[in-house]
Amino acid sequence: MSEGNGSKGCIVAVVWLVLLAILGGAVWFFYTKPKDEQLNQATGSSSQYTHEITIAADLFSGYAVLRSAQMRDHLKSDGIRLTMVDDGADYGARLEALEDGDVQMAVYTIDSLLMAGAKAGGFPASIVMVIDETKGADAVLAYKSAVASLQDLDDPSARFVLTPSSPSEFLARVVKSHFKLPNLSGDWMIEADGAADVLKKMKAAKQSDKTAYVLWEPQVSQAKKLSGVEVILDSSKIKGLIVDVLVARREYLRDHPDKVRAVIEAYSRAAHHYRSQTGGLAKLVKSDDPNLSDTEAKSLVAGIQWKNTLENYAHFGLVRGASAGDLLSLEDMIANVTDVLIKTGALESDPLGGRHSSLYFDQILTDMKADNFHPANLMNLIEGLGQGTGDLQGVRTNAHLGALSDNQWNTLQAVGDLDVPSIGFRRGSAAISLSSEHELKRLKKMLDSFPSFYLRVVGQARAVGDPEANRRLARSRAESVVSFLKGEGVNTDRVRTESAPAASRAGSAQSVRFELGQVPY
Repeated sequence: MSEGNGSKGCIVAVVWLVLLAILGGAVWFFYTKPKDEQLNQATGSSSQYTHEITIAADLFSGYAVLRSAQMRDHLKSDGIRLTMVDDGADYGARLEALEDGDVQMAVYTIDSLLMAGAKAGGFPASIVMVIDETKGADAVLAYKSAVASLQDLDDPSARFVLTPSSPSEFLARVVKSHFKLPNLSGDWMIEADGAADVLKKMKAAKQSDKTAYVLWEPQVSQAKKLSGVEVILDSSKIKGLIVDVLVARREYLRDHPDKVRAVIEAYSRAAHHYRSQTGGLAKLVKSDDPNLSDTEAKSLVAGIQWKNTLENYAHFGLVRGASAGDLLSLEDMIANVTDVLIKTGALESDPLGGRHSSLYFDQILTDMKADNFHPANLMNLIEGLGQGTGDLQGVRTNAHLGALSDNQWNTLQAVGDLDVPSIGFRRGSAAISLSSEHELKRLKKMLDSFPSFYLRVVGQARAVGDPEANRRLARSRAESVVSFLKGEGVNTDRVRTESAPAASRAGSAQSVRFELGQVPY
């Protein structure tokens, strides 16, 4: 046989093999597979689920309600199968999964959502519910011998040891953006691999180093037991900055708003169930993470404020005035978090272009409120429940700071000086310049974010002329600033005016200083 004929024979054989493969595939697809499916259907049962929702999250204990049996059971009653996906807190991958439709919903802190969206160049998901806010679960600690207050970190050698891309990093950014630390190095972060690693580094460090350690529970409680260690700032002292939210893919939210509502209602009912039981949330958190001791579970729960239905209405602007307490709107929280990220260099600019309301969707909660939804009422038919918001668990607000005696003011623990541009006055007077009124309004917003601190407004004047006249001018300037702040709604009991001795002839000495203080831990 010639070489040409052999090649042709091989080609013919290959063609026949391909044809047989196609024929076999067709037989399987059009005959065998349907027959098997018919057999499976004839000998199987209909699923109790008509829909499946996948939520991307990580193992943070604040998401324990989402993973709870109560949550699954409530959705099961609606024919919805809930699948939770742990992505190891990879926020970029989480956003990509939302973009691709691999998951329908996900959880984020507001700052991580802004960062992920800015990096991706868009926000494929919208916030539909506020899950929780950290209230002490994250903290900045240090050896008091080197760092007695945040102001001691105003040093080129100072550093923060923290876990990157975590609420701890954002808490450190809150410190850097709000307090006057001009000498803090640009290389101010030392990265660690989780709170346990931060604690390990803290134990091995020199107590003379100007280093702050940012941890979360249960490591915060463990660190506080170390000799010489004190809490410098914890998240119970701030408001509206470290907040977890639930988001839904925008296309899914548009096409299946009823399913998103089912998730929100199921979560609200599950959270209400555990909150209504004595120690219920601590038991849930411990079952979610068996490595926690009973004490650690209780400490962790004490540091997280799971948001109830009425608080969600308040955050979404659906209840206002006295009913909303002192809770910040979601729009303001997003704006404040954006400012922190920009001031600390995490973002170059606002990725939302000032349209902060575009990042959340309020219609589902609006409908729930109109339908008198109550988390303790499965069908909204129980008499006496679901009649307006009066039956809902109330809004929790920060405790009102009471008036202090002179001795109490003198024993306050210094926290640090707020980073406020120099307040200008008309030459030789206590009259605030128009340009500085804007800065004082911004200061009011900063005070809203730090509701648990007292404020010393320290007036200053240049060391020129009569010292007594300078002292009077300095106090008058402080009083003028306080009068303006009170007009903006600042609690009068939390503010005190003082005057500093004139120590400089420079123009910068004509301003005032804003020092935060707290009752010692």
